[in-house]
Amino acid sequence: MTVPDDATARAFDDYAHGVDAAGAAEFLDFLASSPEAFERHHTVGHFTGSAWLVSADGRRVLLTHHRKLARWLQLGGHADGDRELSRVALREAEEESGLSGLVVEPAIFDLDRHWIPERKGEPGHWHYDVRFVVRVTTDEAFVVSAESLELAWRDVAELAADPATDASLKRMALRWLAREG
Repeated sequence: MTVPDDATARAFDDYAHGVDAAGAAEFLDFLASSPEAFERHHTVGHFTGSAWLVSADGRRVLLTHHRKLARWLQLGGHADGDRELSRVALREAEEESGLSGLVVEPAIFDLDRHWIPERKGEPGHWHYDVRFVVRVTTDEAFVVSAESLELAWRDVAELAADPATDASLKRMALRWLAREG
């Protein structure tokens, strides 16, 4: 397989050198596997973009109690053909929170491949989730969208310390604390 020489491939390469070579290699392999990797209809799996949406003071993160998965997660969604996954993360953060004036950092913050079970005739598939830091710059008053049961600002240090925190959220919380500490 030939990995495309584009901004997405370079972002994975940068992540490999700075954070996680094995994780980035897996995502690069998937990127090279099909031109349909950014499309929801690619039934093997597809790219998604997520937001580690932090408060202006950097101490809290906005999480969604996801309607379909019934779990507390970061905001995010399908690329739907958009190869610029930082833009996907920003769009999803705005749509799912109702917040404006958000700013996305261009470097990848975290990668997570996770299985999405079969649901309502849609086959089970992999999400290749690329996560970016998105910062609030103005008002932190959010609006709950139809995709969420609830939204809540959570203290990052408490997430990191809580044994019940989802493993990928805990990893991001610990990474954030190490970075900002």
